[in-house]
Amino acid sequence: MRIELPSRRSTIRLARALAGLLAGGDLVVLAGDLGAGKTFFARALCRALGVPPALPITSPTFTLVHEHEGRVPIAHADAYRLGGASFADGARGAHGAATAELAQLGLRERRGEGALVVVEWGEPFVEALGGDALLIHLAAPADPAAPGRAAELRATGERSRTVLAALEGDLAGLPGLRAPGPVRGGVA
Repeated sequence: MRIELPSRRSTIRLARALAGLLAGGDLVVLAGDLGAGKTFFARALCRALGVPPALPITSPTFTLVHEHEGRVPIAHADAYRLGGASFADGARGAHGAATAELAQLGLRERRGEGALVVVEWGEPFVEALGGDALLIHLAAPADPAAPGRAAELRATGERSRTVLAALEGDLAGLPGLRAPGPVRGGVA
């Protein structure tokens, strides 16, 4: 499913709609180029899940994982620097090392303990994270001065397909979000 996000407010609306459907043990993977809005979306999602505004929600690029308490425990991670180099930049041999480092972070175990796991740059590691992920690929416009973003959502398992189908239904009634319809990986 592709959703046009013409403003920051529409991105927040999408995060709020999604937050109402997520449960402990779910996996949300955020993808997109640098500056596409992954951390902004993660922050909006955490706020919608009840993390108080007084608590900062920042990119876990260097700390790798930030833990937050909302209506469910949240583990917000960033896989960009795993493996000693950016796997996102295609560093040779980094995937194996990154997967090993990812295992040491205990995110799969956190899912099993009932935490919602949100991972920026985590698309190559969905299976290592336990599979069944809602993948959200954020894209900024080609012109950096242009407003808005787009989000493409895909599901990789039964639970994430259920969440995506419910989200698609919920978005039909939200102003400011345009969902032109399912695209690759959308709800079948």
